[in-house]
Amino acid sequence: MLKFLLICTLAVASRAEVGEEEDVLVLKKSNFEEALKAHPNILVEFYAPWCGHCKALAPEFAKAAGLLKAEGSEVRLGKVDATEETELAQEYGVRGYPTIKFFKGGEKESPKEYSAGRQADDIVAWLKKRTGPAVATLAGVTEAESLIADNEVAVIGFFKDADSEGAKAFEKAAETTDDVPFAMTADDAVFAKFEVSKDSVVLFKKFDEGRNTFDGELTKENLLAFVKANQLPLVIEFTEQTAPKIFGGEIKSHILMFLPKTAKDFQDKMDQFKKAAEGFKGRILFIFIDSDVDDNQRILEFFGLKKEECPAIRLITLEDEMTKYRPESDAITAESIISFCELFIEGKLKPHLMSQDIPEDWDKNPVRVLVGKNFEEVVFDSSKNVFVEFYAPWCGHCKQLTPIWEKLAEKYKDSADIIVAKMDSTANEIEAVKVHSFPTLKFFPAGEERKVIDYNGERTLEGFTKFLESGGKEGGAPAEDEDDLDAEKLEHIHM
Repeated sequence: MLKFLLICTLAVASRAEVGEEEDVLVLKKSNFEEALKAHPNILVEFYAPWCGHCKALAPEFAKAAGLLKAEGSEVRLGKVDATEETELAQEYGVRGYPTIKFFKGGEKESPKEYSAGRQADDIVAWLKKRTGPAVATLAGVTEAESLIADNEVAVIGFFKDADSEGAKAFEKAAETTDDVPFAMTADDAVFAKFEVSKDSVVLFKKFDEGRNTFDGELTKENLLAFVKANQLPLVIEFTEQTAPKIFGGEIKSHILMFLPKTAKDFQDKMDQFKKAAEGFKGRILFIFIDSDVDDNQRILEFFGLKKEECPAIRLITLEDEMTKYRPESDAITAESIISFCELFIEGKLKPHLMSQDIPEDWDKNPVRVLVGKNFEEVVFDSSKNVFVEFYAPWCGHCKQLTPIWEKLAEKYKDSADIIVAKMDSTANEIEAVKVHSFPTLKFFPAGEERKVIDYNGERTLEGFTKFLESGGKEGGAPAEDEDDLDAEKLEHIHM
């Protein structure tokens, strides 16, 4: 769920029809198949003109296309306006923007999801890994130095025998790693330059220690674990550029430190946070969020935080269900953070569920107001049928629904057994319901079974009425059975 994230010209006679825009292929349903045939390897961005993240990606996308063009690469990048080309968007399951897919070998049926960062270098590196050999061969020191200089992270296998078991394991690990370049060398000068005396694997990076040397049995699984543990900084700052690496990576447990960069003790707290991170590499991702940045306010809101409450520490798991944890102590020291993380790994933490106080007038208006503290009592009242909108104050779809929801509540305000309610899911959480998108509409029918039915019908007064009158059958579905194409996703909370 917390899910989330190209461009050259067609060198053919139909160039004008394609709609050349610098180095980006402008693709439509009318020229899509032709483009795939003309360019067997093409990365395509499905975007919306109004999407801020698409706008932020555009210059990096174009830069990547230019870099590939300058190198003489045959790989092309293209873009599709998904709001205009709705058939293409539907065909390729576009559910958010931007969606980026790689079409290899002219095949249109099963494109590969793009899974790396949104900077030009990330895009180029990912494409080279997808279209070239999994492992490059380094013939000398100059090639090795260039590889390290040109990449944020690079992995070099030092093997005297390319047919050794260790070298074969290295190649297998490289084949399954998209976002980091792998290379191999047997050259004595390269061994000497990097002070390597025996067969080994070294990860070079432009942060923290600068390099990590693999120590253990050379197997594919061990090498992949080694790369995963060391390819990201001990502490990674959350930005538009790093978000895909954070949310798209394999590490799904994240600890976040909310702290303004302007704080006098910023460096001290960052040092404490980084010190704590050392013992959890590959298990928990340590993320810093500047709480003064306007674009980060929605993340604070998601965790129930205000700027004046920072610095603060929170932990979240991004598995099938998102679960948040809050430390008992507000202290930001290496010791307290280590203790908090150890309790989490040992499964000894209880989830932190936010709740507002119960408003005095929560049941005075037709639309009843639910919060974490009164939710169970109201929705699981065995004598009531309760229809709840889980919303976010900033959600445009929720605002559009408000007048219809209020009319529905007005219609049933005198009913003895039907309650129409709403809950702000950015400020209230309950164990019984996991909200993945806004608005989420769920029906809790009367009875002792504690049933939950998702509403998947039309968002009209007539649709809601038929649903309620049918006891949740017309327009309903088993809970969590369908995803909402139109809803604003929680996975985009960072966007």
